[in-house]
Amino acid sequence: MAQISMNKQPAASSQWHHILYVLRENPVTMLAFALLGMFLLCAILGPALVPYDPLATNAARALEPPSWEHWFGTDNLGRDVFSRVVVATRLDLSISVAAVALSFVIGAMLGAVAGYWGGWLDAVLNRLLDTIMAFPLFVLAMGVVAALGNTIENIIYATALINIPFYARLVRAEVNIRRDAGFAQAAKLAGNGDLRVLALHIFPNALPPMMVQVSLNLGWAILNAAGLSFIGLGVRPPTPEWGIMVAEGANFIVSGEWWLALFPGLWLMLAVFTFNLLGDGLRDMVDPRKRS
Repeated sequence: MAQISMNKQPAASSQWHHILYVLRENPVTMLAFALLGMFLLCAILGPALVPYDPLATNAARALEPPSWEHWFGTDNLGRDVFSRVVVATRLDLSISVAAVALSFVIGAMLGAVAGYWGGWLDAVLNRLLDTIMAFPLFVLAMGVVAALGNTIENIIYATALINIPFYARLVRAEVNIRRDAGFAQAAKLAGNGDLRVLALHIFPNALPPMMVQVSLNLGWAILNAAGLSFIGLGVRPPTPEWGIMVAEGANFIVSGEWWLALFPGLWLMLAVFTFNLLGDGLRDMVDPRKRS
């Protein structure tokens, strides 16, 4: 038992050293993780950090421009825009992470099985993925939410559904290339079953490109949720959500209240920008070939 514990400790230490090495060698990755930390802080502690109740209305302070008292101004009901933007981080990130995690798991399982065993499983999966991708993805998400109802759970399911083909096709290609590679054959000759070879020897080599896809899909999932809210099929008001806030603020741009749409839009843009920057760093962290 002592020997097993000693073996696990150097492995964990080596992993941390590798992560720190990737962050030091790539300043862009360090910036992306710093921004991610900021968004996670807002998501976890947002309601405790903001100066005002995001749902509290005050008609006497409606449509006030940005000031030291209200950093992002107030909306047409007198609610503090800064408080609403920060609190909305938890909901938007939760939808994005849940949807991408669901699509990652389902897509990876389908792609791995189809790529490793092939045959009729591969043919059926390809036709299914072709059917999903034949539709404009945002339109398909709209249809799913409209049919099932615009609840948070249905937004997650719709976003996950349209992301599954990205992971399934990526994993299928990676597994199909490596299933007859020398290391996979050696693992079989050592007595490992097909599932063990697939899970422990082949699939880890598919993780680096998948991490890039995960980071891109996280940003796209946030945009998808915001887009659904913008057209009235997403989260229902008065719940703070970036897409709703941009949609409500767009009605006031002509009359000069630019801050209502600008600040939620900038926060949304920064979140998508952060996830797009994360891809390279996540790939380097999980790539077995990058470890020394």
